[in-house]
Parts: sequence; C-alpha cells; structure tokens
Amino acid sequence: MNLSVVVSTHQASFEAVSFKGSVGDSMAAVAAAGYDGVELAVRNAGEVRAEEISSLAARYGLSVPAIGTGQMWGEERLSLTSEDAAVREAILGRLDEHIALAADLDALVIIGLVRGVFPREEMRETAAGWLVEGLGAVGESAARAGVRVALEGINRYETAYANGVADSLELLDRVGNDSIGLLLDTFHMNIEEPDMAESIRIAGDRVFHFHVADSNRWYPGAGHIDFRELVETLASIGYDGWISGEFVPKPDGPTSIRKGIEHMRPIVTATTG
Repeated sequence: MNLSVVVSTHQASFEAVSFKGSVGDSMAAVAAAGYDGVELAVRNAGEVRAEEISSLAARYGLSVPAIGTGQMWGEERLSLTSEDAAVREAILGRLDEHIALAADLDALVIIGLVRGVFPREEMRETAAGWLVEGLGAVGESAARAGVRVALEGINRYETAYANGVADSLELLDRVGNDSIGLLLDTFHMNIEEPDMAESIRIAGDRVFHFHVADSNRWYPGAGHIDFRELVETLASIGYDGWISGEFVPKPDGPTSIRKGIEHMRPIVTATTG
C-alpha cells in the first residue's frame, strides 16, 4: 500500500484538499513530505494536459493514483441525477474527459458527489434509475479505456443515496460493471458504518481506493479513528492499492500533510513491511 494526498488543480470551494492551484508547487510540497503519490481533484479535465502532469510527477518522483470529479458538482452543480436531461448528457461527456486523462496517467476515476444529492424524496427512485444508467455509461467508457472507476460512499448529511458500504454495493450490483468498484473514505465511514473494519471486510475485493481523514476531517491522528485496525483489515482482504489523504488543511496545508504521513507511514510499514 502506498500513500498519497489530494490536491486540486484549480482553486475550488471544497475544503478537504491540502493545496489548491499550482500543481507544481503542490507536488513539490507533497514529495518533500514523503508521499508516494498525489491524487488530483479536477473540475475540467479538458483543461488539464496529461503531458504536463506526467512531467511534473516524474520530476518529483510521484505517481498519480486517482482523478477526482467532485468539483463539477461543487462548483457547477452538474450531476448524473440532474432533473435536466441535457445536464445528464453533458456530464457524461465531461466524465469521458476525466477517463481519458486517467488513462494517460494510469489513474482511476472517482465518482463522489457528481452522482447528485437526491434532495427530493418523491424523485428518489427516478433519480436512482438515472444514476444506474449514468454509471453504466461511465463504466462502459472506462472499460474501453482500460480505466477503473471508484464510487465513493458519502454520508447522509451530504447526499441521500449510497451512503454506506451496504447500499453502495447494492448500487454496484444494479449497474453490473466490473470496471466500477468502491472508494471507502474513513470520514464518511465514521458516520455511516457501525463497524468500519467489518465494512471493509464486507466490501472485500470491490475496494478500489481508500481515503483517510480523521473523525473531525483533520489529518489522521487528529481525531479518534483507529487507523492501524483499518490498515490491518485492508491487508487482510488483499488490498494493495493506495491510501490517499483527503482532509482539511488545518492548521495549514504543510502541517496537515506532514502530520498525516507521520501518523500513517509507520502503520503502513508495520502492516505491509
């Protein structure tokens, strides 16, 4: 298991990224802190040049394990479950650009809040149908490109659908595409899962990516989550992917990424050797 941290390629309102803006400066800071990779939160993948990202990553000795898509919701309110059919069609095109970028960078694509928030209960089943249809299209595009997609379970206070492992697995079963798995995030799991370690075991080989933040969404070690137990559980299910820090930059970005890796690196090393 390798360690990465999330940075944004552009300025954005979403708080749980360590740095925003200059990718080069962000990568320099992440590499100096001792991480193996940098996960990119990308609003418009068509404006990001894979060659430049690859060159910067090589300069700093980093991999790019994942491409996030949530800023399309956060900044533009675009989603796979919009009541506007034109928006649902447009978002598929935008996600195709993320998939193309991920293919060039050997990364996976994350589907979080870009799925929508399901605010109207009377539209729940209709929106769920749109989501299954949209994820099916995304999965087909990803499979053609040789890219994996990770659906993130997000807590009930942010969206009303696919909050925990159980209902996220049910959604994946409805979609029926092996290119799509799960992203488990400890911040959301701490709210939704009665037993986080057991939920990891239930998810099993459908875990494609793993986000860490402590119970207060600060860096690991700043709250009460037992990350040693969770990493040991990941190892027990054969997970050998990335553990990526997605936490608020508090007290500041450099301090948060340093404290995060100081907590996580000994755990990963002791668990995996």
